[in-house]
Amino acid sequence: MRGYGLIVAMWVRSTLAYRASFLLAVVASFLTSGLDFVAIYIMFRHVDGLGGFSLPEIALLYGATTVSLGLADLVLGNSDRVGALIRTGALDTMLVRPVPVFAQVAADRFALRRVGRISQGAVVLVWGLAAAGVDWTAARVVLVPVMLVAGGGIFAAVFVLGAAFQFVAGDAAEVQNSFTYGGTTMLQYPPTVFAREVVRGVTYVVPLAFVNWVPALYLLGRPDPLGLPDWAAFVSPLVALVAFVPAAFAWRAGLRAYRSTGS
Repeated sequence: MRGYGLIVAMWVRSTLAYRASFLLAVVASFLTSGLDFVAIYIMFRHVDGLGGFSLPEIALLYGATTVSLGLADLVLGNSDRVGALIRTGALDTMLVRPVPVFAQVAADRFALRRVGRISQGAVVLVWGLAAAGVDWTAARVVLVPVMLVAGGGIFAAVFVLGAAFQFVAGDAAEVQNSFTYGGTTMLQYPPTVFAREVVRGVTYVVPLAFVNWVPALYLLGRPDPLGLPDWAAFVSPLVALVAFVPAAFAWRAGLRAYRSTGS
């Protein structure tokens, strides 16, 4: 963590040396990320509901998954560059430094501008929570930050698995992106619009449903389409921890199997 923090601090200082450029990048990230919700808003100009969900309820889903992905992307987003580092031989340089390779990979080119995505998702989430008519209790209040942090942990585990896969497949960042960015696009919409087999897959195989679907259904007082009990909404942190176990082993196995490019 110390090595990761030092590298991140270096990139942050470099970024803030050009404050105007940084602010423009954050605004651009905010606006670009918001285009997805603009598309949803335009769709709701022509329909009253989607899968039985209103616009504020979908805003809740959208905001939660956007903030969670934004947190994971901010902390570990550069892990998708492992394939490029292997191909160019840059990973060899990281192996001889007195800092864990994973910390270097995750912190390399740390992009503080990604707070724009988090901020945009947070704005939509706050509006969704206010307009969706949530019946607030102490448990629901606690669940909101737990959902966001645990969702970020689940996405982070997928980032690590994708990075480990690139030791085998080479530069396969798009495979990783199909589960992270593709997954968050799917989670922006209610589970009721998808086939039951798809919902089962993202619940029991790749547990992305615990990023926002399962906790958000509890917040809204809606039944789970797979019949999960109410307490399942609070197991997202455990799901994130369980997801990190194979991710960590896969990363260690990939790194141990790595052979230099020889260049």
